[in-house]
Amino acid sequence: MRSFNHISKVRKHPLLQRIEEGEGQHLDFKYEISDAPKIARSLSAFANTDGGSLLVGVKDNGVIAGIASEEEYYMIERAAQHYCQPEVAFHTKEWNLDGKKILEVIIPKGDRIPYKAPDKKGVFKAFVRVADENILACGVQMKVWTRQNSDQTISFSSRPEEHLLLKLLREQDHITLEQLQEAALLSKFKAENLLSDFIVLGLAQIDVTPDGCRFRATDPEIHS
Repeated sequence: MRSFNHISKVRKHPLLQRIEEGEGQHLDFKYEISDAPKIARSLSAFANTDGGSLLVGVKDNGVIAGIASEEEYYMIERAAQHYCQPEVAFHTKEWNLDGKKILEVIIPKGDRIPYKAPDKKGVFKAFVRVADENILACGVQMKVWTRQNSDQTISFSSRPEEHLLLKLLREQDHITLEQLQEAALLSKFKAENLLSDFIVLGLAQIDVTPDGCRFRATDPEIHS
């Protein structure tokens, strides 16, 4: 009976409830931290998106393993300071579940976006969080961030390609960069610039998926 009561109490723990819900947009499990550049990609993705938490000492399947030493914290700190550009801010909380220590690393959405981290080849790139994955930010997203961080004024100038993009956004649920390039006979560079301008102007928005970026009208009733 004592054992049953103990388990019941543990199951009501708020952290255990989050673990049972699984990894997702705002939660990532890490059995251990042994690769600072790799963990930096998770820090970058959370900081560039909506923030989130790493639970260190939890396996991918949700099994609670616990952390063995304080080295996990220092590895996170190293990743944030030396493998993120700019440095990613975070704070931590320690949890104890059934005698096993779990380190929660909480990463708020950053105020110096984009944050970059080394890809598998060691090249610093920006990552975003999509569902339970960290994926590379696409070229349009990078240009949106550049425009948002600059003093450049973006305006609608009634060019033919702008009206064509409005028409595509009005007629289709989503479009891709390639579809815009083909329809407007634009280079990738110019198509990315056009889409990023529309997003900054609030005329379109970006949906990031593991298969790539798609774009849709912010207002389905948008007219040219």
